Amino acid sequence: MQLDILYHDEHLLAVHKPAGLLVHRSWIDPHETRFALQMARDLIGRHVYPVHRLDKPTSGLLLFALDSETAAKLSQQFQEGEVRKHYAALVRGYSDEQGFIDHALSYRPDKLDDRRARADKPPQPAQTSYRRLATVELPHRVDRYPSSRYSLLEVSPLTGRKHQIRRHMKHIAHPLIGDPKFGKSRHNRLFAEHYGCPRLLLAATAMELAHPVSGDWLELRAPLQDDYYRLVRELGWDEAIPDGWRPPNGGA
Repeated sequence: MQLDILYHDEHLLAVHKPAGLLVHRSWIDPHETRFALQMARDLIGRHVYPVHRLDKPTSGLLLFALDSETAAKLSQQFQEGEVRKHYAALVRGYSDEQGFIDHALSYRPDKLDDRRARADKPPQPAQTSYRRLATVELPHRVDRYPSSRYSLLEVSPLTGRKHQIRRHMKHIAHPLIGDPKFGKSRHNRLFAEHYGCPRLLLAATAMELAHPVSGDWLELRAPLQDDYYRLVRELGWDEAIPDGWRPPNGGA
């Protein structure tokens, strides 16, 4: 497991985080010894500052600041919704061609990792937009029908609530494949057993923001992890995805 550098200057570092890697030490997995934070520091030989989070099972673009002042400026951009984020998401069912989800989310603290957080916070506003890129009907009986339908989406959260995309997709009855917490286990097993892809099929593919020091507009891109891209090709979706989703090695 390694980090690939996507962007690096004297103030910022963007890397590709593999699925299954924690961003930093967490009680979610107290026995884990590898963290993206430590690996990024070792990669460039200097301290790095996390400014946002990706869930452990989510792969893709992870941004760090390289000094405390830049970290503070970036954190403010994230808090004020000035950073545009985009994800690839494979969901159950045929979704609408495009949609906007405006559904407040209550705070759900993890029993261990959020031990000091208030559990009685009121629901927070949360908005997510999405567009459908492709669909497929597979000849496998999972529910009561002889076949099963799925959609590939590009999802853009406008707010940054915990598990927002995963919870919003469940809210509109299109849960993410590979999601053990908010998804459907029968569909997760189908992709694990028939397609060798047991992971959460959610990937951070792009981030657009003003550089916190120069003010220049940055458009950062991350390809799909190889296992995700191989699945996309197997399902016949290669022509439907943005060019930036294709790994430079062709998913080999």
